[in-house]
Amino acid sequence: MAKQTKEQLLKRQFLDPKNYPYGFSRSGDFSISESQALSRYGCLIAALVDGFLEPENDEDEGFLASARGEREPLTVAERAWCKYQKRINRPRMGSIYGSKSRGMSESDDMGEESDVEIELDD
Repeated sequence: MAKQTKEQLLKRQFLDPKNYPYGFSRSGDFSISESQALSRYGCLIAALVDGFLEPENDEDEGFLASARGEREPLTVAERAWCKYQKRINRPRMGSIYGSKSRGMSESDDMGEESDVEIELDD
């Protein structure tokens, strides 16, 4: 993979279709300014945190320090990134009903090899 520059990362819009399939602004988790900052700076902050890009200036150092939890987020982009990380890494609630396969064997699933025969009267 070719190494990307800071300018290229700032031109890319940050998206997370797995956790936010309709976008950050439509999720209700972020304000308008936070969703805009996350879309604009998300690729850059992700590259800094993952080590794909070295910090070039104080702004990049600030992004990295707040993302690591070394200092409080000061800018809208830093606050949005920290909020985003808290949202996607929160513990998932378990179901009170358990999983589908918990009480059923594979043959009970009505799959390909089921012994259940259904007769239809004409």
